[in-house]
Amino acid sequence: MASDWDELRLGFKEIMEISKPRIVVLLVITAVTSMYAASKLVPNVPHLDYIAYLHIIIAGALASAGSSALNHYYDKDIDPKMTRTSTRPIPSGRMAASHVMIYGLAVSCISVIYGYFTLNPVSAFFIALGIFSYVIIYTVWLKRLNTSNIVIGGIAGSAAAWAGWSAATGSMDLLGFLVGFLVFVWTPSHFWCLAMKIKDEYAQANIPMLPVVIGMQRTSKYILGNTLILLPYSLILPAFGMGLVYTVIAAVSGGLMLAYHYKLTKTPTSEFAWKAYKVTAPYLTIIFVAVALDAAFHFPLF
Repeated sequence: MASDWDELRLGFKEIMEISKPRIVVLLVITAVTSMYAASKLVPNVPHLDYIAYLHIIIAGALASAGSSALNHYYDKDIDPKMTRTSTRPIPSGRMAASHVMIYGLAVSCISVIYGYFTLNPVSAFFIALGIFSYVIIYTVWLKRLNTSNIVIGGIAGSAAAWAGWSAATGSMDLLGFLVGFLVFVWTPSHFWCLAMKIKDEYAQANIPMLPVVIGMQRTSKYILGNTLILLPYSLILPAFGMGLVYTVIAAVSGGLMLAYHYKLTKTPTSEFAWKAYKVTAPYLTIIFVAVALDAAFHFPLF
């Protein structure tokens, strides 16, 4: 009995690992806060009960977990070449690659079907778009071929916000699109900091991440340039319906990112890139909580 329990516990641990729970939590927060904001900011949206939020949590978590597992499956040949990924379940031999593939495909399909029947067809479309963007566009197509890999792949994160917004409204309006697009604009600054930290590992695996191809100094300038786009972009959203609470939080959090990314251009090392990454990582959660808080305590600026 103890042996069976240990096997079950270990099996659950492996499934959690291939599902990338931290990404699941981040994308679910993005979807839920977007859904809540849409219910408050868009006119004539019916009141949402707790069951509606439970549905977006389940659909979003399944979509993220399934696409993450498929990422594990497809990257099974390069994961052993990188210290960061060499102990993952497939390269370490703790899970069969075929089992990971079956799990990823099944959970991804269930997420779209679940979203279609419990939310609405538009939300299900964006759930499917997120899976397709991460698995096919980023993992299969661009990751190993082009330095634009993570830039284009960022649309997967935006899709989570769009799925949440449309779950409340049944459609997509301009403000909902712009809120979701924040994820796309943020992604390069976030991920390039990580790529600078583990540049040597990406080089060893022959993955053309930006710092591998153009070096640390130029990459740090690209990060700063991207953040110089992100900050003003985040601050134009009040012209389309966001309010004072969002604007203050966006200005402070974006300004902090900008300061660190400017310092990164002066010290383009893996050590400082890791510090900048730790500052950049919470931004998405902060900005989407700000979106929700702004919807709850809305003070329009225009």
